[in-house]
Amino acid sequence: MQAETRATIDRTSGPNGASIAVLRFSGDISSASKEPVLGAWQTVSGSGPVLLDFSKVDYINSSGIALIIQILMEADKTGQKVAVFGLTPHFQKVFTMVGIGKYAGLHKDEATAAASL
Repeated sequence: MQAETRATIDRTSGPNGASIAVLRFSGDISSASKEPVLGAWQTVSGSGPVLLDFSKVDYINSSGIALIIQILMEADKTGQKVAVFGLTPHFQKVFTMVGIGKYAGLHKDEATAAASL
């Protein structure tokens, strides 16, 4: 059974003190996650740099990866900087294999991700 997808929005500061939005995902990310994932993205889209936190995500299927790619392509079109952190080693490898690293840096933790923006 799929765990419900949740997305919350926090703020943190980058190394220069600039505000960075943090989208914190939890549960599973799949085709059923479209509303929470894209809804959270629309809230921060165009508002400066964004971190995507996957540290509480248990599972991401191919449809979920497609949602993440959609977010990253939209950010790329507008020049919005995005960094990813909190991936399990398996999903770090999957994200690298599907080319997500072209659109967002993949980092081990929030501090490293924030420093990259």
